[in-house]
Amino acid sequence: MTGDHQSLDVNRTLRGRRIVLGVTGGIAAYKTPLLVRLLRKAQVDVQVVMTRDAARFVTPLTLGTVSERDVLTDIFPDGAGAGGGSWTRHIELGLWADLLVVAPATAQSIARLAHGFCENMLTAVALAARCPLLVCPAMDHDMYVHPATQANLEILRTRGGIVMPPDHGELASGLIGEGRLPEPEAILERIASAIDESARRKGDLGGRRVLVTAGPTRELIDPVRYITNHSSGKMGYAIAQAAHDRGANVTLVSGPTNIDPPAGVAVVKVQSAAEMFDSVKQEQDADVIVMAAAVADYRPATPSDKKIKKTDGPASLALERTDDILAYLGERRRSGQVLVGFALETSDELAYARQKLEKKNVDMIVVNNPTNEGAQFGGDTNRVAILDRTGSEDELPVMPKARVAHEILDRVVHRLG
Repeated sequence: MTGDHQSLDVNRTLRGRRIVLGVTGGIAAYKTPLLVRLLRKAQVDVQVVMTRDAARFVTPLTLGTVSERDVLTDIFPDGAGAGGGSWTRHIELGLWADLLVVAPATAQSIARLAHGFCENMLTAVALAARCPLLVCPAMDHDMYVHPATQANLEILRTRGGIVMPPDHGELASGLIGEGRLPEPEAILERIASAIDESARRKGDLGGRRVLVTAGPTRELIDPVRYITNHSSGKMGYAIAQAAHDRGANVTLVSGPTNIDPPAGVAVVKVQSAAEMFDSVKQEQDADVIVMAAAVADYRPATPSDKKIKKTDGPASLALERTDDILAYLGERRRSGQVLVGFALETSDELAYARQKLEKKNVDMIVVNNPTNEGAQFGGDTNRVAILDRTGSEDELPVMPKARVAHEILDRVVHRLG
């Protein structure tokens, strides 16, 4: 294992955990009995869920024997191999599991998971599961690198799913390339790291009050026109959802967006920078404030209460500065409060972010450049650098905004101690 997982005690991490193992119809299914044996040896309670095609490669009897549980295949208990029990078993398993692992995950199963199909026990459990999802693709090289498969994997990542890259080597077709299911020992370690990451994050903001701002603001020129920017609000909404998932009491102050409010989050809708400022002031004693909104720097000095008519000749618009909400918070921050600012730059991002970090008296600045690949406005991914007052500067690769949100909150939790 690499990186942060080198010192992970696999057996200690996995002991007493509950895992649903989804097995789909690929030749690599022959490796799953050993994976189940390793999980059981680590004292993991394993429920195997198979697709019908998976039974062509490894029998339910084999996996049922090593897992010491009836293997499930069909949603309804009167189906072959269903193992008995209630037809709502998929709901029960979705609540029961600490992790849903799909290994091997064929191209077909990945497509079904990505697009929400629900025609067997595995896909039903996936839709009902509240736990993290770990997908281990296994297929021929050309199928794996096909744009459709890669797009489906990206959908899963965007939703917070974990994708374990396949190994490179000889494939069932005789070709050489990416597509081999990693060995059971490697999958066991990746399962342990996923469980460890989930456990560390779960509830680590419990009882904390978190304020997040998101989206653009609109500054009226007249009743039908306004000044705004291209912010979609997706990054701020992802942070609010992630903070809620980690146990925080979250208030989201949002400019105009087309995004559904995160479940369990108190949402305050605003339009202008002035309205956002007023709403933030009411929550400024929060334990954590993340200013992810793209607040307008300027507004019309004298907006018209009637539509401005078109006239011949040039027109001009007088602008004035809006209130600097982040600077206000930095000047009045209380002891122990963590304050995170955002910066968007199209050149010299790190230099401008360092200046903003000091000038605004914040703990962290998250900076991105929307001209970079993977960081464009409105996308589901982002590429950011996170700077903090200790001098640390972490430049992250392109990743789903849901994952970026957790990267930011990991550092917030560390500062909170």
